[in-house]
Amino acid sequence: MKKYTIAASLLVATSLAGCAAGPNYIAPAPPPAAQGSFVGSQSPEVTTAMPDNDWWRLYDDPVLNGLVADALAANTDVRVAVARMERARANLRGSRSDTLPQTAVNGTVTYGRVAQSQSLPGIDRERRTVDGEFSVNYEVDLFGRVRRGIEASRADLAAAQEDADAVRVTVVADTVRAYVDAASAAEQLAVAQSTVDLLDHSVRITDARFQRGLNQRLDVIRLNQLREQQAAIMPTLQTTRDAALFRLAVLTGRAPQDLPQAARERTITPDVRQPIPVGDGRTLLARRPDVKAAERRLAADTARIGVATADLYPRITLGGSVGTTALGDTAVFGGGPLRWLLGPLISWAFPNQEAIRARIGGAKADVHADLATFDGTVLRALEETETALSAYRNALLRKARLAAAREAADRAARVSIARQSRGEIDALDVLDAQRTLAQSETDYAQATRAVAFAQVDLFRALGGSWQGQAGKVVAGTGSPAG
Repeated sequence: MKKYTIAASLLVATSLAGCAAGPNYIAPAPPPAAQGSFVGSQSPEVTTAMPDNDWWRLYDDPVLNGLVADALAANTDVRVAVARMERARANLRGSRSDTLPQTAVNGTVTYGRVAQSQSLPGIDRERRTVDGEFSVNYEVDLFGRVRRGIEASRADLAAAQEDADAVRVTVVADTVRAYVDAASAAEQLAVAQSTVDLLDHSVRITDARFQRGLNQRLDVIRLNQLREQQAAIMPTLQTTRDAALFRLAVLTGRAPQDLPQAARERTITPDVRQPIPVGDGRTLLARRPDVKAAERRLAADTARIGVATADLYPRITLGGSVGTTALGDTAVFGGGPLRWLLGPLISWAFPNQEAIRARIGGAKADVHADLATFDGTVLRALEETETALSAYRNALLRKARLAAAREAADRAARVSIARQSRGEIDALDVLDAQRTLAQSETDYAQATRAVAFAQVDLFRALGGSWQGQAGKVVAGTGSPAG
């Protein structure tokens, strides 16, 4: 009869083991409109082709490629994110260990003296006691508490991996932006120097005419004033360039003075001279690490509802132990009979389960918050991408118009100098033409920088993934390993 009872109990336990408490996770679906084409993808500056994770290679700059590789390998923020990912992986291993029997070996050695009233005649009151025991315990996961815990830990690990990719997206974008900033400042310095040289030429012509009595002293002073104003821009640009280079060094895991010389030599603003592939809303949501991390956190907290719900039901642990105790000089094993214990342990918080139901309610509230966070992350991803597309399109339009204005100002300045040399116009007209040209050159250089920054912002908004690439580059080399 006992055998049939045990067999029936095992059959019931096996059938129940297929069930897990709590809701089964169903991934949320973004709104259909969020998965269509972007509002700003109809312009010729972009294409709906699938974006590339290694987007910085579109600049076709080997130095930049090496700096990005160094940043992915040695940046301190990336290292922190990878360490957090390893912690999540360790937590998953810990959760999986709950599916295995838990074993323990205990042993004690004591030496003492008992009271005379507690000692039998002829027995030594002082003695040594040696005790050893080996125990095994295994939780029968009838209601899926352990399985839901593993499910939550696995989702936590996936979220940590996506968080690490989000950090990589930011670090790569910041690295490219710093490189662009340094090169742009160098280009603006060259433009400023060219403007100063042109004004020096105008000052010499005007001064020569003044010496011949054809111009007034005030004309020379005004041109000199404009020349000094343009020269005063250069220290600010040099500060900007230095700050960008120092930032680039730190982003690639270096001290500022250790930045490779090759990174300092670029004097032309990098530019992608082809339509940028941006995909559509569906590919965006599949690429954005923050969206994927929000979805994985929702999955983890949904599983934790099951962990909390399983506490409503009995927890059954099968266990056993074997041990022995030796007194005095008796051998530990073989000196006396072994003791053993075998049987199930049932624990059940019943009937007062209000605390458990409170934890379930808290877990459900976390899921509601996670769902709202996911929805908000999807909307922000779309907003950032549409904003970046608009900014890039308008930055290109502004640059094109400023290029036309710069060409017109350059022609006007050259004509004014030629006419001045022939005495056809006075120095005030020349000064006005030179001032307009200087401003046009400055505006165009800044527009070129704005286009480059808009490109980086667009690539950042499109997201990306580099899981599995850590360790494939050598830090500090300025180039990919191999």
